[in-house]
Amino acid sequence: MTALRESTAGYIPRLENGDRLTVAEFERRYEAMPDEKKAELIEGVVYLSSPVSVSHAQADSAVHTWLGAYSARHPRLQLLVNATVRIDRDSEFQPDALLRTHDGGTSRTTPDGYLEGPPELVVEVAASSVSRDLHSKKNVYRRAGVREYIVLRLLDAELDWFELRAGEYVRRSAGAGGMIESVQFPGLRLDVPALLAGDLPRLLAALG
Repeated sequence: MTALRESTAGYIPRLENGDRLTVAEFERRYEAMPDEKKAELIEGVVYLSSPVSVSHAQADSAVHTWLGAYSARHPRLQLLVNATVRIDRDSEFQPDALLRTHDGGTSRTTPDGYLEGPPELVVEVAASSVSRDLHSKKNVYRRAGVREYIVLRLLDAELDWFELRAGEYVRRSAGAGGMIESVQFPGLRLDVPALLAGDLPRLLAALG
């Protein structure tokens, strides 16, 4: 037994899909895997990301451009891309994009440089992860108090925009011309057909 203990001293197991871990153990293993680009803990269960396709990367870029252009006009806001968010005691996510109030909002930066608590708005670009994004992750975001949650479903060419009302997510419908405006961030208008078509000039023109 002594030899076994010596041989495994300092060994940190790799993250594997389906591992059930605490947030602290998840972070310990993740930090020991610099080659792993994205891993998330959803209600205590580990999920590793799939390779990113060109269509996913293009959609990511469009979302980041849209939110970046808006946040550039509002200095109190902060756009974060793939930032680690300690969303609650059992879940740690890396949303594709989030928009938060930098000071005095619903989330805060921890002393070790991560985000803790619910950002005001979260966007997930979903292909293979769509079932998680619309079920388990959605439930965590709802419980944590994320006020607006957007899921861009690549395979279906559809977008879901949820607004938190009385503790439940209510799906928003696009208005005239396929437009939806954020409740939390006035002037943050999304031209849904433009986003789905990858039409950046039209997407940016919708912003207030």
